[in-house]
Amino acid sequence: MARYYRYKIPPWARHCIFVIEKVTLPILIFQLMRTLFFPTTFDVFLLGIIIGIFIAFYLEWI
Repeated sequence: MARYYRYKIPPWARHCIFVIEKVTLPILIFQLMRTLFFPTTFDVFLLGIIIGIFIAFYLEWI
């Protein structure tokens, strides 16, 4: 299994990853509030995806 190193990718792609990493938590909090107040199937599904992306960044899988 090949290990993914974020510092070996082009600078523009690395910058995109850093921006997505910083924006994920506020989007997660907003989506959590939205799901708590107006729960729909799509909101729950979207919240699960955002949580998965946040965990992947937190555990440095991405």
